[in-house]
Amino acid sequence: MNIYNNLNQIIQKIVKEEISSGVGLNSELLDRINVEPPRDSSHGDFSSNAALVLAKTSKWSPRELAREIATALKAQPGIENVEIAGPGFINIWMTERFWRERLREILLTGVSYGDSDLGKQETINVEFVSANPTGPMHVGHGRGAVLGDAIGNLLEKIGFRVLREYYINDAGTQVDTLARSVFLRYLEALGQKIQEIPEGLYPGEYLIETGRKIAEKDGDQWADKKESEWLDHFKRYAISDMMDLIKSDLSALGVTHEAFVSERVLIDTGAIEAVLEQLKARKLVYTGTLAPPKGKVPEDWEERPQLLFAATKFNDEIDRPLKKSDGSNTYFASDIAYHKDKFDRGFERMIDVWGADHKGYVARMKAAVEAVTDANALLEVSLCNLVNLLDDGKPVKMSKRAGTFVTLREVIDLVGKDVVRFMMLTRNNEALLDFDVSKVTEQSKDNPVFYVQYAHARICSVIRNVKAEFKDLDVGDVALAEADFEELDHNTGLGLVQLLTNWPRIVEGAALSREPHRVAFYLNELAAAFHAFWNKGNDDETMRFIVSSSPRETLARVALARSIAIIIESGLKIIGVKPAEEMR
Repeated sequence: MNIYNNLNQIIQKIVKEEISSGVGLNSELLDRINVEPPRDSSHGDFSSNAALVLAKTSKWSPRELAREIATALKAQPGIENVEIAGPGFINIWMTERFWRERLREILLTGVSYGDSDLGKQETINVEFVSANPTGPMHVGHGRGAVLGDAIGNLLEKIGFRVLREYYINDAGTQVDTLARSVFLRYLEALGQKIQEIPEGLYPGEYLIETGRKIAEKDGDQWADKKESEWLDHFKRYAISDMMDLIKSDLSALGVTHEAFVSERVLIDTGAIEAVLEQLKARKLVYTGTLAPPKGKVPEDWEERPQLLFAATKFNDEIDRPLKKSDGSNTYFASDIAYHKDKFDRGFERMIDVWGADHKGYVARMKAAVEAVTDANALLEVSLCNLVNLLDDGKPVKMSKRAGTFVTLREVIDLVGKDVVRFMMLTRNNEALLDFDVSKVTEQSKDNPVFYVQYAHARICSVIRNVKAEFKDLDVGDVALAEADFEELDHNTGLGLVQLLTNWPRIVEGAALSREPHRVAFYLNELAAAFHAFWNKGNDDETMRFIVSSSPRETLARVALARSIAIIIESGLKIIGVKPAEEMR
């Protein structure tokens, strides 16, 4: 149960059924009512702005209306006290019994606690990573992969159906460059000396294996051929091999895509020309001349007639070119066709995860989606900033295998999948992220991965020790839910339950805002609260989870600890991390 939403609904019901006379109610006004934790915990368990919102269309002042609402709230089960604060805030205190019941709810619901049907099984397409298939993934790609996957996990938890998709940019000059780079490695595999890799080609050693495979399969049949004869063959083979490499890297990160869509297939099937014709028919395409770019004009810029999409009709700053000077389609034209293809496959909701360097591309793509779907589809874009890879505070930039960057796989092999995934969500995705490989392996509270995992491992240790001390005591979740929670009060950990019951609210907020870093922040807060409570037991034996003289008290305290472990496990599942049962 999301107790914030539940209290909000109770307040709205009171307003509608008991004091609606004299209050001009409308859905927009009711939607502005919120229930939140107060900034100061001494001001209650919850606080609502209902009276302040409704007083604007009411015959009462905010404090008068707050008193009316407070009187009705006091009669609600589970509410111990209601007070009016300031200009009309409603502060609410819940009974200890209420919090004990929430503990029972968590134990019986398990890791599904926080699930909801908010999405009503609507389907959302989440496209992420979509790295050019020219080599292994770098650490920045890894951040986008974790972000996209975690967004998908969050959406599934609140009741959406998610299809994770990868768009393969297998057309364009970068693919020609890849083929030429592989051809060089192919000649090398045949025994020819290639000296230094020419400028403009990909120097990474990862292509040696691709060249060797082609040499083993085809022999020297391409060695003396013209480029026009071997280029397409090498493009197809290289792209397939690079996608296998990328999929392997993603698998090592725990990321799986259900769909892969090829740009080349869109071109070959005429999808791009078809969508351009659709735009022409709607008079959204014309031949025109663009003004020079703002700021410093590039040396190669020329004023010339171009085929343009009328993006300004859809709130973009300028109209956008669809054809290059050589008559070929721009990347933008391909992307329009790709998003139209998503819509034609039944996706009216789309989320794209892009690098922060594509920020200027967002408005035009949203305009295009609105145009080609007659405003029947919604595109959202989550931007993902760079990762600064460090080792003990010093930048790490080079990789022998990749040639110019450190590969994601190298970092996974060094620190592990779980560490990479958690660390990628320790900052807002639009902020730069420092990833220090020496710091993330430290066993200290300054390492958020360790800190959260250690909390879960400690709780697992408590349960193992209880089983050893009370051999006949059932500590399964169902048995723990039947514990005597009257043994718990705010001195013995009951106060932690309120933090636990924030979890459904955290999930919903993170999912709707597409901000999975909120989950990592919450887990760190929960771990800190648990460790602080644990440390009290080091100084005061009466605060420990295991009370040797009382199985009944032990069971209640273990129920609390197990509930914390459940929420940690639920949060780590969203991030894509396996909870630790012991720390080595």
